[in-house]
Amino acid sequence: MSSELSSASGAHTNRPPLRSLLFVPGNKTTAWLPKARSAGADAVVLDLEDAVPEADRAAAVRQVTEALARRAADASDGAGPALFVRVRPLDGWAAAEELRTVCGPGLSGIVVPKVSGPDDVRHADRLLGWCERERRLRQDQLALVPLLETAAALRDTYGCAIAATGRVAYLGAITGAGGDVERAVGYRWSPAGHETHPLRARVLLDVRAAGAPHPVAGLWTRIGDLDGLRAFAEQNRALGYTGMMAIHPSHVPVINEVFAPTADELDRAARLIAAMEKAQADSVGAVTFEGEMVDEAMAATARALLARFT
Repeated sequence: MSSELSSASGAHTNRPPLRSLLFVPGNKTTAWLPKARSAGADAVVLDLEDAVPEADRAAAVRQVTEALARRAADASDGAGPALFVRVRPLDGWAAAEELRTVCGPGLSGIVVPKVSGPDDVRHADRLLGWCERERRLRQDQLALVPLLETAAALRDTYGCAIAATGRVAYLGAITGAGGDVERAVGYRWSPAGHETHPLRARVLLDVRAAGAPHPVAGLWTRIGDLDGLRAFAEQNRALGYTGMMAIHPSHVPVINEVFAPTADELDRAARLIAAMEKAQADSVGAVTFEGEMVDEAMAATARALLARFT
């Protein structure tokens, strides 16, 4: 799947779905980015926040900007994962200057941590706009991924999504064991993560209502538990998420498989469309298809699936 983001101004709906967004510590970019590419991640999030010790920050920023420059030089062939950067919370000049440093043609978007509400999203949107003008990028070229890591932000997911509608295409409930969201909400993570199911479902509905096209979930922190990861990813896919964030390359193939349709699903969608087109040519609005009653609504869903993955 191509992970190259659309450059259409303000058209976040033209940004492609991302099945897997893999975090790589910024100070490990040089050594670990090739592994992330080999894993097949649709996007890589180069992390300049919690994963980077303060003593390594200057080196991490340098490695990240070098990787983005290489990505910009190779962008013409559309190969490789989209590159995002998780910056520090944008609450001071040092963080804003880091954002300014990493913004450029090799960057697909930024991930903003610890968002407390729509004002934080609007602030990030303004800073990105200034960076785009300075670097002569297209308006809204850079995507914005707010991490809703406070109870207030989770409660106002819809407001966060519409605060920068040209940028916020990838948004969702990034729950996990022991992280900021667990501390903010107070749940206790179980082996299957069932206690976060209502939260993920409500956030997903707000994201969809706001028109953000590609909601992403996460995280699965048990590195060796691929069966648990698959079950959690399947939960998220069943809810309506289109992708997940990941913290280890071994998780990427599982996530990619879960969030992509099978060949049988694609074949069935094509058959359903053909059956509906025949029915409509005969002035029939609904038809029995492989034991189920279908109409134009089901055909529209099938067309959307084929448009995304073929």
